[in-house]
Amino acid sequence: MPSTDDGSSAAAQAVVVAAPRGTTTLADNPRTREGRAAERVPDRGRAARQAQMRAHNLSVTLAQVVDAQSPPSRAQIAASTGLARGTVTGLVDLLIESGIVRELDPVVVARAGRPAVPLEPTPGRVAGVGMEVNVDYLGLRAVDLAGGVLVETVERADLRGSDPDAVLDRLANLAAPVLASLAADGVRVAGTALAVPGLVDRITGPLRYAPNLGWRDVDVVGRLAAHPVLADLPPRVANEANLAARAEAHARRGRVAPSFLYVSGEVGVGGALVLDGEIFLGRHGWSGEIGHVVVDGGPDGTRPVSLEQRAGQDAIAQAAGLAPGAPFADVVAALAAGDPRARDAVRGAARWLGLAVATVANVVDVSEVVLGGTFGLVFDEVQDVVREALADRVIFADWSAPSVRRSAAGDYPAMTGGALAVLRTVVSDPTPWFAATS
Repeated sequence: MPSTDDGSSAAAQAVVVAAPRGTTTLADNPRTREGRAAERVPDRGRAARQAQMRAHNLSVTLAQVVDAQSPPSRAQIAASTGLARGTVTGLVDLLIESGIVRELDPVVVARAGRPAVPLEPTPGRVAGVGMEVNVDYLGLRAVDLAGGVLVETVERADLRGSDPDAVLDRLANLAAPVLASLAADGVRVAGTALAVPGLVDRITGPLRYAPNLGWRDVDVVGRLAAHPVLADLPPRVANEANLAARAEAHARRGRVAPSFLYVSGEVGVGGALVLDGEIFLGRHGWSGEIGHVVVDGGPDGTRPVSLEQRAGQDAIAQAAGLAPGAPFADVVAALAAGDPRARDAVRGAARWLGLAVATVANVVDVSEVVLGGTFGLVFDEVQDVVREALADRVIFADWSAPSVRRSAAGDYPAMTGGALAVLRTVVSDPTPWFAATS
């Protein structure tokens, strides 16, 4: 069984004491038996570097398997990474032995030689659990390294002005059967992540402010870690739109890492900037709050109105003549039925959305805008309106107008993004999982 050391302990022990100047050591005289033996004594410093290099190459190899759009062969991994074929073969063998990766049936290739053996992450062995507390629901989703959803649960609730302790206890209790189900199926949980619709301080950790929940300065991790269900799996916490954008980046992965502005419509309106496949978080992790961009001065020009007030779920429902707090599904149903008031409400919200997105595009120079959440549900009605606003208001549109696309990440993308964020820790260092999964 390969060692699970990450190299840090070996490096810490690699203290080389140099001999005083002018002193002759055994290794200086290779002609003696003692000198030859001294030459064979491993250099601890070199061993540490080799261990670190192996851990790095294991991570690179596993990433090639996990991130591939179609199962790669050993030869394809070698070509993509620049690693020697023999090195890749040894690394893949370790990953297979650990149970993290498996071989598929050989594929006959056109050229002469042995058939290629595709590789994929082993389904149902290691999973990340993404959790979410939003304004109108809370839930969990477990995703494995192969990208499969193993189990999920969603509970609808009106959580505006809610008590954090009560909601977080409710979430932990919701997690109990999910985690029990995974354990019963022999799935190892790498960790948990929680998406919340607010400002999460990535430096010190707390949820600073979730206006639509009415939460301020809540130690979410501390409260969940104190619950017996999550005591051994305390979550990392992140903004809902940032985690949804991570799921979107994963769905759009390819030869070139994607870059785009992600906009998620919910009761609030969240956003995230993705650059080369990574989320741009900003200094504190608070970037992307597009819902708070001012789009109107109000009736007398002195009361600023935000995008959320014009294009959030509640604003659209009210403009469509629906009851306050009506589920957005009612808007979608009215739109499908040809209700002109619903259509006007959605397209009106799209105009405000286009104004805000154009403002952001002029500042950060994006080439693609991805619409998720409620905007994804009514994409056919909003896409042209947003595209026209970008063409009209983005200064560089004549040369490179930003495209507008529907989200590809599916429903509850923040839960998926949370699970993927956890699984990235496994990809970054798979060695601790060798013993755990065998």
